[in-house]
Amino acid sequence: MKKIFYLLAFTALFFTACQKQPVIPDSAPKHTPALTLTLLPADYKLLDATIYASTSNNFASDADAKLYVPQILAAKYPRVDDKSTADVTFAIGTPKITLADSVYKDVAYTLTNADYLLLPGNKYTDFSAAQILSWLPYGPKTQNPVPNQLAVLTFNYYSGTTTVQTFSYLYLNGAWQQIYMLTPAQYASVGRSSYNQFTSADDASLTAYINGILKADIALMATAKTGDVKYVSFNYYSASKVTSQRVIALAFDGNNWITGSTAETLSFERNNSKWLLNSAISYTLVKDDYTYIGTQTTAGTAAARANVAQYPDFNISAATDATFWSDADLNAALSAVLVEKYKATANPGQKYIVTYTVYSFGKTSNTSKTFTYNGNDFVIAQ
Repeated sequence: MKKIFYLLAFTALFFTACQKQPVIPDSAPKHTPALTLTLLPADYKLLDATIYASTSNNFASDADAKLYVPQILAAKYPRVDDKSTADVTFAIGTPKITLADSVYKDVAYTLTNADYLLLPGNKYTDFSAAQILSWLPYGPKTQNPVPNQLAVLTFNYYSGTTTVQTFSYLYLNGAWQQIYMLTPAQYASVGRSSYNQFTSADDASLTAYINGILKADIALMATAKTGDVKYVSFNYYSASKVTSQRVIALAFDGNNWITGSTAETLSFERNNSKWLLNSAISYTLVKDDYTYIGTQTTAGTAAARANVAQYPDFNISAATDATFWSDADLNAALSAVLVEKYKATANPGQKYIVTYTVYSFGKTSNTSKTFTYNGNDFVIAQ
């Protein structure tokens, strides 16, 4: 009996071993999710510990986000297939600038005629904007810079005609760069024309003052984008009676220049087993957009439109609320903004990531939707 049992078992094993394994057809479904996520502290920690964002939980610039977010996605989603997409919301943080020395008499310098000749090949006693940057490595106070060193230079500035100007320069990330410097007219605009400086009495209002000054700069605001960081140099008289030149970093959140962090969204796509920035255009609604939705569109109910025109956010608390915005209403409102801003230049297939503010049971937060232009309308991306 045992012999018959073993024979049957062997026969079953033989046929099982000889059977061909099933072939998975090329048309088998792929694992290509369309991901939407906001980076949390645990996500930033997926980066190498030597990368500052692993502990700061934000990025200092768009360029850094484009470099490091793919690394986070690769660690977080290692097994997804090509054509997977990810709309990632992250924090752009304003760096804290600790200057090597900010006492005004130490950082301020007026060029002499001999100083202009320190730049190799120069024969003139004035500089263009590009020439002064080239001169800084040869300057008597700037040739051996340390990180976050500030230089306030007065020199003959040539821009078609020659005038005497004073500009601020910061040694940041291994290179000198010109930074934004407040002018006498800007101090006057906030009532500080007597000495063209702020004092310790202004500490509580300092960010608000500078935000107002930057927003009044038409040339600056014409190109300002959400997430832009501006280093601002200003004169300051401390409670200890020391005059210094300070630097503050402010980020543009779509409405104001703020300290801290502002949210931004970028879209990525998996291609050749790598996460790459895709061609999606990111846009964050500003106050004027909410006003436009409330007064110039038919999206949502009349009560909801009046509410969003008054408060720059969408109420999603409860469907029974007269000012509630349903998902379909939101899609219509955001699509109307895209039509207003982008239809004249949109190409079929172009993706747009729209970030907006919602209100839910007493709290506001940012969220995003992705639209595709189909040649006629802006529709939710599939």
